[in-house]
Amino acid sequence: MTPRTPVSARFFMIVSLGTALTLTACGNTTQPQSASPTDSASASASVTGAPSPTSTAVYKPADAKGKAEKVPVPVLPEAAKANTKEGVEAFARYWFQALSYAYETGDTTIVDRISGPNCVFCTGLKDTIKVAWADGKWIVGGTLQTPSVSAKFVPGAESQQATIQVIHQPVSIHKSDGTLYQEPTQGSNRASQMVTRFDANGWTAVDLGLIR
Repeated sequence: MTPRTPVSARFFMIVSLGTALTLTACGNTTQPQSASPTDSASASASVTGAPSPTSTAVYKPADAKGKAEKVPVPVLPEAAKANTKEGVEAFARYWFQALSYAYETGDTTIVDRISGPNCVFCTGLKDTIKVAWADGKWIVGGTLQTPSVSAKFVPGAESQQATIQVIHQPVSIHKSDGTLYQEPTQGSNRASQMVTRFDANGWTAVDLGLIR
């Protein structure tokens, strides 16, 4: 019998998968430079990529006793609706806000809507979150921050690229009785590259991967 791959191991497997993805961007083939990791403490002081609670009196992050409560739903900023450099950057931040929301709630609806069907890395992340939340389980941590986002916008190009520094907080998965499902997964501070396309419906993430 093949042993079951732990869900936390799948988080690492998804990250490893990103290094093997071939990112393609029509009209924009310049390889972006990897973002320099920053100290997690200083980065946490400027949370630009994770959804911020509108009221600390009602928002409650998840812990071993229960799921997160009143998690603010990310709202697409006006800047992310424009086919511009600023639009690409605002959309990339919003995409990771939506992913952070999915980690906290198990709801991948927004990520589904703004990700292309052929984005392998996007699908892998969504599927992993769904598994982690199955059978009454929930995730503690796993929120995302994007202190640095930089797009190389080429007017008229079919697709555009953005380089994003992504700080992923440690993840622990708890069973319905509050006990740990398995050993927690460590956090990470990596540079990612997103390929986006713009159409009548706005921006869509069509490819995503880690930068070596």
